[in-house]
Amino acid sequence: MSIPHPEAPVDLRPATPMRDRVEESLHIYFHNLGGQAPSNLYALVLSEVEAPLREVVMQFTGDNQSKAAAILGLNRGTLRKKLRRYGLQECA
Repeated sequence: MSIPHPEAPVDLRPATPMRDRVEESLHIYFHNLGGQAPSNLYALVLSEVEAPLREVVMQFTGDNQSKAAAILGLNRGTLRKKLRRYGLQECA
């Protein structure tokens, strides 16, 4: 699948693995807890990542759900459900 590459925003950081960004964010999160024990961390991380992931992929594909679903490895019905969940698509 070929998707036109939009112009990169001027304010992008230098390329580093996403894993490094996630690890940095988690260290900050634990630091900010001030010794408190977190709860439901797995669900929190997934919810924090899932919404922007779908938003950026939809922007990248020009809101083409079929292309976005293929990029994400989801079927289109699952993508539509998740887009509604995060308010990225009007309920049909």
